[in-house]
Amino acid sequence: MDAAENRPAEVVPADRAGSFVLRMSGMDQSYVDLTDPTRLVFEYVRRLGDVVDAVGPAGEPLRVVHVGGAGLTLPRYVAATRPRSAQVVLEPDARVTELVRRELPLPRQSGIKVRAADGRTGLAALRDGSADLVVVDAFADARVPGSLVTAEAYAELARVAGGAGVVALNLTDRAPFAWTRRAVAAVRTSFPHLLLTAEPATLRARRAGNLVVVATAGTLPLDALRRRATTAGSPYRVLDAAAVSDSFGGGAPFTDADTEPSPAPG
Repeated sequence: MDAAENRPAEVVPADRAGSFVLRMSGMDQSYVDLTDPTRLVFEYVRRLGDVVDAVGPAGEPLRVVHVGGAGLTLPRYVAATRPRSAQVVLEPDARVTELVRRELPLPRQSGIKVRAADGRTGLAALRDGSADLVVVDAFADARVPGSLVTAEAYAELARVAGGAGVVALNLTDRAPFAWTRRAVAAVRTSFPHLLLTAEPATLRARRAGNLVVVATAGTLPLDALRRRATTAGSPYRVLDAAAVSDSFGGGAPFTDADTEPSPAPG
C-alpha cells in the first residue's frame, strides 16, 4: 500500500481567507469556501453545480442525495442556491465527517443530513422516488469504487430517482476510456436518457480527467447545460446520447459479479 493511502484526512488553508482544502489519501479531495459556498473551484464540481442549477426552476428547493460527502462542497452549494432543500449525504468515513463538521462547520439550518453509510447500503434504505437529484461523487483511495458503477447500482439509483429524477455521476478515466465505456453501458441498463460533460483536453486524450454523466428516465437538461458550457469560466463539452455512443459506446456493462474501480490516477 502506498504511504499516501495511510495519511489521515486533513484540512489545510487554501488560496484565500475563509477557504480550505480537504486532503484525503494525500490528494486534494474538496475545496470549501466558507465565506462564499457558491464558489466552486474544482472544474468538475463546477459542472456538477451546473447540473444542480439546471434541475427544476432556479432557486426552488430540491430533494438531493449525495453519494460521497468529503468536504460537503456541493451540499453547501445547494443549501446556498436552493434554500430549504432537503439533502442526505452518504459518507461511510465517520472520521472525515467529524473532521469536516469541526473545522468546516455547516451553516445553521442547512438541511444537510450526513449518514455514515456507503453508497449501496445508504441507497437501499431510501424510498422509491425520494430524490429529485442524486449526485454520485465518491472515491476510495482516489478511485471511483467498482460497486458504484454496476448495472445493479444503477438500478438502485433509478429506483431512488423515480421517473423524473436526475442522476449525476462523476467518473474518472483517460483515453481510450475502456473503463468508462463499461460504466456507460451499465448506466444504459436503467436509464433511457443520458448525456456526458467533459473538458476538451480529456476528450482529445491529452490527459486523464473527470467525466460527468447525467442520466434520467425523465427530461434531460441538455439545452441548459449546453448554454452553461459556452459561458463557463472553464468551457466544457456536452455530448448528447448519440455523441456518447460514438465516443463511449461498445462496452459490456459492469455487474456486481464483474466490476472494478476506476483507473488509478497518474
